[in-house]
Amino acid sequence: MDITEQPAGNSSRLLVLAGGLCGAAGVVLSAAEAHLGGAFVSTAASFFLMHAPVFLAVGLIGAGRVLRVASLILLVGLVLFCGDLLARDFLGSRLFPMSAPIGGTLLIAGWLAIAGSALLRPRP
Repeated sequence: MDITEQPAGNSSRLLVLAGGLCGAAGVVLSAAEAHLGGAFVSTAASFFLMHAPVFLAVGLIGAGRVLRVASLILLVGLVLFCGDLLARDFLGSRLFPMSAPIGGTLLIAGWLAIAGSALLRPRP
C-alpha cells in the first residue's frame, strides 16, 4: 500500500495540517522579520520552519501512538513558545506569564519522547 493510500487518523491529519501551517508561518515570519524587524520574529520563524518537517513526517508515516503523542506535545510547546515571542514583538506583552518557559519545557519533553519512542518495541 502506498503511503498516500493509508487511512489517516485524526491525529495524523492534525499533524500534517500543523506541518503545513508551521511551514507557512515560518516563511511569513521570515518575510516579516526582513521587512519589519522585531527582536523575536526571526527566532519564531526558525522554530516553525525546523519543526514543520517533523509534523509532516510523523503525520504521513502513520507513526505509532507514542510518536504521535510526542509530536502533539511538541506542537503545543511550539505554539506556546513562539506565541509568547510573537506576542512580545507584535502586542508588546507576553502571551501569559510563564508561557515561553512552559512552551520550551514542552518542546524539550516532546523531543525526548520522540527519542524515547525509538527504544520501545514495536507492536506486531
